[in-house]
Amino acid sequence: MSSPNIVIIMADQLAPQFTSAYGNTHVKTPHMDKLAVRGMRFDAAYCNAPLCAPSRFSFMSGQHITSIAAYDNASEFPATIPTFAHYLRLMGYRTCLSGKMHFVGPDQLHGFEERLTTDIYPADHAWTPDWEAPDERIDKWYHNMESVREAGITNTTFQYEYDEETTFYARRKIFEYAMEDINPFCMVVSLIHPHDPYLARPEHWNLYNHDEIEMPSIPATFDPHSERLRHGIQADIVKVTDDEVRNARHAYFANCSYFDENVGVVVQALEESGQIDNTIIIVTSDHGDMLGERGLWYKMNMFEHSARVPLIISGPGVEQGKCDNPCSLVDLLPTILDMANKEKPEMAMPIDGRSLWALAKGESQEGGEAIAEYCAECASHPMFMIRRGHYKYIHCDVDPPQLYDIKIDPQELNNLIADTAFKKMAQSFKKEVLSRWDSETIRKNVIATQKQRRGLHAAMEAGIRHSWDYNPPRDASNEFVRNHMDWLVAQETKRYPRHQKTKTK
Repeated sequence: MSSPNIVIIMADQLAPQFTSAYGNTHVKTPHMDKLAVRGMRFDAAYCNAPLCAPSRFSFMSGQHITSIAAYDNASEFPATIPTFAHYLRLMGYRTCLSGKMHFVGPDQLHGFEERLTTDIYPADHAWTPDWEAPDERIDKWYHNMESVREAGITNTTFQYEYDEETTFYARRKIFEYAMEDINPFCMVVSLIHPHDPYLARPEHWNLYNHDEIEMPSIPATFDPHSERLRHGIQADIVKVTDDEVRNARHAYFANCSYFDENVGVVVQALEESGQIDNTIIIVTSDHGDMLGERGLWYKMNMFEHSARVPLIISGPGVEQGKCDNPCSLVDLLPTILDMANKEKPEMAMPIDGRSLWALAKGESQEGGEAIAEYCAECASHPMFMIRRGHYKYIHCDVDPPQLYDIKIDPQELNNLIADTAFKKMAQSFKKEVLSRWDSETIRKNVIATQKQRRGLHAAMEAGIRHSWDYNPPRDASNEFVRNHMDWLVAQETKRYPRHQKTKTK
């Protein structure tokens, strides 16, 4: 088998529970449905940190966030950490990113040869939390209940503008690869939807009957971290009405459909450019969204709606089916390297993930686990999650532990930690946590880097400011039709399929 092209389509804040591809009978995601039907759907896939930047750094590097100090949305992603883009370049792949990846720091490529758009979020240290003042909000932090209170219909937003640009450039690049006969390539198309604010265009809003929008079904819970989250997003002081909740969920469902629509655009470009048969497509997200379940919004916790992600793999060599082995985004790097079907280059950094390629091909494989860590806003101590088999264990030194049987209790209503029948299991999980992580040392490291980054940010804001935000190179003087070009040649090079000229006698 030759090396396939690899296209990864990534959502932001898409919970699989809110897609028809994962069995939701209300939310419409037909393009994801098609990929799931003809590929492998992973039903127990998780992010490695329920927050944008840390999750994406794990996804790119194949390493857990505490291994690379990727604690929060203002943590730098060091240029010295290999990503799957670096590996693939050494394996002969062209690598390209269109859209968001939330890289923080001066390196805004991290192995990608080309980046087609800027990022939607800042690349500096402004969003650094302060664990020594956990009750204080980050000045520029956007998460609060206004996203729920102001939810509804819009004609445009900066997020729509961003995703339109992301998909447009991705589609154009796919055709360029076909016209220039460039293969294999790896492209990441990373969109911001359905991430809040919960605002949707009329054409997507009107896909749903407002009166039929499903309301949250899991009652509010009041464990210590959930209380910290409510305080952090101001849900403890800002009350929302049922109408506002319904509006927010309506807009979110609409934007799930919008994301799915963009999946369809990318797949269609691969089909029309004749590359679909040699392209493996991966659809996933960086984390989910609570969307009012348990009285919580957004992410930043280990519950299923926040920590679980969609993961669909479709393409040559992939079996049709469903896989319930626990896995996580950190597993995608070794999976992608196996997909490439070439000798893997050696790099000094370890890989924490394990390949899912055998599972994607339908081969039976025992075991699997998902590890998640959280060291960011609304916390003061590290949080850890272990999903193994159908059990999930959540640990934080300052909070009561939680243990759930996800198979029989998918809504996590019954904490088994005090159940005598699960005493040995709970003890075993706790022992594993204590052996795997030094929580106090991690906390000291988190606080130290927070202090360092806040100081650096203050210094960078003083005097002449230099931005790390990515500016895509563009030379308009060589685009479309220009007087220094033979415009007939220029036209032909941008036409696909090529015009087949008839020979004159």
